Amino acid sequence: MWAFCNVKVRDCWAATSVTLRRCLKLGATMAKSKFEYVRNFEADDTCLAHCWVVVRLDGRNFHRFAEKHNFAKPNDSRALHLMTKCAQIVMKELEDIVIAYGQSDEYSFVFKRKSNWFKRRASKFMTHVASQFASSYVFYWRDYFEDQPLLYPPGFDGRVIVYPSNQTLKDYLSWRQADCHINNLYNTVFWALVQQSGLTPVQAQERLQGTLAADKNEILFSEFNINYNNEPLMYRKGTVLIWQKVGEVTTKEVKLPAEMEGKKMEMTRTRTKPVPLHCDIIGDAFWKEHPEILDEDS
Repeated sequence: MWAFCNVKVRDCWAATSVTLRRCLKLGATMAKSKFEYVRNFEADDTCLAHCWVVVRLDGRNFHRFAEKHNFAKPNDSRALHLMTKCAQIVMKELEDIVIAYGQSDEYSFVFKRKSNWFKRRASKFMTHVASQFASSYVFYWRDYFEDQPLLYPPGFDGRVIVYPSNQTLKDYLSWRQADCHINNLYNTVFWALVQQSGLTPVQAQERLQGTLAADKNEILFSEFNINYNNEPLMYRKGTVLIWQKVGEVTTKEVKLPAEMEGKKMEMTRTRTKPVPLHCDIIGDAFWKEHPEILDEDS
């Protein structure tokens, strides 16, 4: 009798299992056919194949943010180093980035031509870079602003640009570095007039209206004894991040079989990291020195 009951129980469970699987399959099919149509409303934002994908981030309302957090004028090295730290974190997380360039409150990230990250969807490129950068900015804030609390979270807007050739990409990066030079030269003179000559911001703006680069250099040198060419390269050229092999020295305790206590030894190992450079990228010298950046098979 017990054997008979066991058979009936097994048959009952088997029938129930089959019925349950059929219901689940039917439910999934119904859900897919009934609701999945909403995906048709998603815009196709696939970036063109075999093109450089550039994501540029800009600080949102950073003039106010800089004032509220007492940034030094015209340049705050803490803020610039923090921006570069965030960019390095982004590059480590998204290894298809071959080069990045930053100045002031902006950073540009260049993805490989053959990158298939996120199926080349522009929205994915932009949101991953922006979210990683913004969260890193908050996370590492105290490392660079020890005595200045973060009063409110910063924001960054982003855009995606696609460049079809090596030359257009180089021209884009040249444009951003030229912009760095123009803005920094103006800001250096402007704040010298305000901080050292006692002019109001409006008066300094009026003094500089219509002046050329040579005029600004003359004001700096004749009135403030400042040779603009001697200003830090990070301020004048911005920051370039490229992948380079770096030797890391670490201390490790090694214990031999015949010894009771271990010995501390320095170990060196090579890692590839995003390394900051402050150099000219408008001329050809940089690209000849680092041909791997534009290498099709990099």
